[in-house]
Amino acid sequence: MRGILEVLPFLLFLVVVFGAIFGVDLLKIVGGANMPLVILLVLVVIFLSVSVKIVPEYQRAVIFRLGRVIGAKGPGLFILIPIIDRMVKMDLRTVTLDVPTQDIITKDNVSVSVDAVVYFRVVDPVKAVVEVENYYYATSQIAQTTLRSVCGAVELDELLAEREKLNIQLQEIIDRQTDPWGVKVVAVELKKIDLPEELRRAMARQAEAERERRAKIITAEAEYQAAQKLADAAKILASEPLALQIRYLETIQTVSSKPGNTILIPIPLEMMKFFTKDEEKIQGKS
Repeated sequence: MRGILEVLPFLLFLVVVFGAIFGVDLLKIVGGANMPLVILLVLVVIFLSVSVKIVPEYQRAVIFRLGRVIGAKGPGLFILIPIIDRMVKMDLRTVTLDVPTQDIITKDNVSVSVDAVVYFRVVDPVKAVVEVENYYYATSQIAQTTLRSVCGAVELDELLAEREKLNIQLQEIIDRQTDPWGVKVVAVELKKIDLPEELRRAMARQAEAERERRAKIITAEAEYQAAQKLADAAKILASEPLALQIRYLETIQTVSSKPGNTILIPIPLEMMKFFTKDEEKIQGKS
């Protein structure tokens, strides 16, 4: 009815133009006694209003003539033969399909709940009407069964870590099954993977243990590197006795830089040898 109301002014305009071209005054015809011509014009207007169809850019009209499909028409304006022709509109825009949550048992016997979203569109409107009763419902069922079969054939770690790979696999399988219906699957995305509460706690404990292991390894490596550096420093000090004395004096200077403290400095006996040697040299010269 909406399409008829849209094209009715256009049809009336055509009738007026037709009357002007052939020299027919519609007012005189309506006011006069030439009723058959008036009836004829009314029938023409009704016929055109019923026959003329308009399809927008994103739709196509699949035409059946006496039960046989003759093709798809549109977009724009076209004429159908009343009673003989029947039209079925098909939307060519991309459809977003939410796949309901599926309870799945993975390959390693873990129960999870998975849902997904499927993006598809009709590329062949004739096949979408003729080859399948309801392409939307059929695509939804195919998506559900494929989601269960694909996710049930992998282990939990692969399901969590390789979602992109599973998305591509799901898209290829669903698209191959819906291709005879004229439906093209654009993309499939896994949305949410729900794990049992016990499994979540176990995974949390595993992650915590892994972090503790890494922390202990890092601490052990740090101690090993520090010990190695101390051993290298000890070798250098052992090869140069004066280096130990210089290091000792630097330590005393660092400690004595804070005023107000009483500092007791132990002096190793080995350092006294240097003073005794100097004193013996002085006495020998005198």
